[in-house]
Amino acid sequence: MVKDLLIFDMDGVLVEVSESYRETIQQTVQHFTGKRIERETIQEWKNQGGWNDDWALSHALIQAAGVKVEFQDVVDRFQKLFHGDGTDGLMLRERWIAEPGLFDRLTVFATCAVFTGRLRWEANLTLQRFSPETFKPVVGVDDVSRPKPDPEGILKIRDMVPHRRVWYIGDTVDDARSAKAAGVPFIGVAAPSGLRREELIGLFHSEGAQAVIGDINELERVTA
Repeated sequence: MVKDLLIFDMDGVLVEVSESYRETIQQTVQHFTGKRIERETIQEWKNQGGWNDDWALSHALIQAAGVKVEFQDVVDRFQKLFHGDGTDGLMLRERWIAEPGLFDRLTVFATCAVFTGRLRWEANLTLQRFSPETFKPVVGVDDVSRPKPDPEGILKIRDMVPHRRVWYIGDTVDDARSAKAAGVPFIGVAAPSGLRREELIGLFHSEGAQAVIGDINELERVTA
């Protein structure tokens, strides 16, 4: 049987990252500027689009504060905070969002894949912790020549996997634009507790989202 194809973004969709990636942005910016940036400011930049890369966003936020620093220095600090020594990195604060049994049910009718702005090996580290056999293929930012909002990653997965229907599920305007450019129906995730949530929902609708859900545990009702 040829199954449907569900392509997932990772951060904010499969894993809750406010205390990992968002905290890493805050600590990286604070390290270079001496000031802790608000998470609402981070979301404001994310909602503008074009800031899927958290390294680039951290660098831009530092520059916006009037501090000049080399991009690679920002990346190095970010990665040190995120990974730590393997036992104390902020990455370990991530929480799996799916409730038990969700992917057991989804994989009956769908192939589940990932297209993420993470490096593929970083994505696989987290997937190995929470759901090691569910997502194939996994396409990271290092697997494409043009990152989101370019549709390259979605198109690559779509071409790799025989399918009936296909969706992309993401939580940023760049995800929505990537799906739109690929001609793939988009399902937006806007957490009820998310900052600037109504603005984000409006952006999803303006980009033609098929549906907007609070988290992926609502996915079955919009893909049936």
